[in-house]
Amino acid sequence: MIFAGVLKGKVAIVTGARMGIGEAIAVGLAQAGADLMLISRRISEDDEVVKSCKAEGVKVEVMQVDVSNREQVDAMVAQTIEKLGKVDILFNNAGVSKPGMLWNITDDQWDMVVDINLKGTFNCIAAVAKPMMEQKSGAIINVTSSAGLLGTIGQVNYTAAKGGVLALTKSCAKELAPYQITVNNIAPMAETDMTRKIMTDPKIAPTYLARIPMKRFCKPDEIVPCIVFLASDGARYITGQTICIDGGMVMPS
Repeated sequence: MIFAGVLKGKVAIVTGARMGIGEAIAVGLAQAGADLMLISRRISEDDEVVKSCKAEGVKVEVMQVDVSNREQVDAMVAQTIEKLGKVDILFNNAGVSKPGMLWNITDDQWDMVVDINLKGTFNCIAAVAKPMMEQKSGAIINVTSSAGLLGTIGQVNYTAAKGGVLALTKSCAKELAPYQITVNNIAPMAETDMTRKIMTDPKIAPTYLARIPMKRFCKPDEIVPCIVFLASDGARYITGQTICIDGGMVMPS
């Protein structure tokens, strides 16, 4: 790991940590030396991500949390501070997708996607903000997507939520900058359970690949170096930015 030890002494919360991008980032942060609070609605000590992180010799705590529930999120941060001493890094990764054309989207589909992707991101930022403000340091990394940047077909709820994360990140970056807290976004195009249909459907995958100059989809572990960098002291003057990890599919002006 090229960032081995760069986060030694840091404490990170990773939401949506059980699989996919969250799992890859959790292991990467552990390899970089960070102690971890791993969050998911259905995570346990028996999950592979927990075992992999502990194998790196760092402290690992686990908590089942619904990020759309403000009380559970506040308890998550309190538990992190009680068990691990502080919070230096938040990787806001928890997300869900409920596809459908706009005229078919139900209230439940809309509410679930917006509550977890947007409200959940806000809840986690708000909960870590005060302890980070007190210590006058911190790195918050949110997850948007190309859908939030460009729009897409069949996911108006997801697009609206991820577009909201984009705007939320900018506002939080401005509010927290005086406290030396950075807030940034990544927009990945990675192979995960959420994107598997897009990347395996012979009717859909070629359309997406045609838009990616590198002509392949990202592996979750290819996102790790960017996250470790944004979480490190080397990125302490970078805030309010969105980094697209998508093989060149989105090139913001």
